[in-house]
Amino acid sequence: MSETEPSILLIVTYSAITIRSKLLDLNEDFFKHYHYKTELVAICRQHRLPAGGTKAVLNQRLQALVAGQPLDTPTSKVKRLAKPVKELSVTTPLANSGFSFNAEARQFFAAYFHVSKFAFTKPMAVLKRQAEAQPQLALTVADLIDVYQAIRNSKARQQFLAENAEEKTYEWNRFVHDFFADPATRQFRPRLKVAAILWQHVKQSTAPKQYVHSLLQAYHEDIAGYVQASSEIDQ
Repeated sequence: MSETEPSILLIVTYSAITIRSKLLDLNEDFFKHYHYKTELVAICRQHRLPAGGTKAVLNQRLQALVAGQPLDTPTSKVKRLAKPVKELSVTTPLANSGFSFNAEARQFFAAYFHVSKFAFTKPMAVLKRQAEAQPQLALTVADLIDVYQAIRNSKARQQFLAENAEEKTYEWNRFVHDFFADPATRQFRPRLKVAAILWQHVKQSTAPKQYVHSLLQAYHEDIAGYVQASSEIDQ
């Protein structure tokens, strides 16, 4: 059995057990904790809401439900049917206009910034997906330009991504990456299962959803059974 299988079983079992209780506890406190996309999909279906889209979109639908706000109609079909934009300008809408990060857009931004080559950035892609998920924001190419200019340094870019709802969907992946990067975790087998145990504690807390070395001590009793003899630890 591979190291990934116990972790997957743990996560799936946890989700199956907790979804029912979460259906009954959908309130403002619900959003203070981490939830898997499968859980959000199940809760959306229970409340007869559209269950498609990114994790960030699902969260937005449930937040609107709790707040008693009108729900947006999914725009994925409109997006697929949108025709390519004829001529780009700073007023071109990012949603439902046919705009995409293609060669034409690259040429437009290169000309705008007076550079020979232009590379799209991750924050620009995040903003475009946000525009498609929330067309009522009426975001345009000008907003892409603003984002590109505002976060050209790494610190500003990291802050933007950290505060963006979509970026939070990658917290588990980063948690695992940092867990495996800690040499102290080499004493555990299966390592991924231990990471999953610690993740359950972190995601149910209000603390930052990230791995820190102190978690090994804080939840020592829960993971002590996975410590391997020194002779069995990979060199």
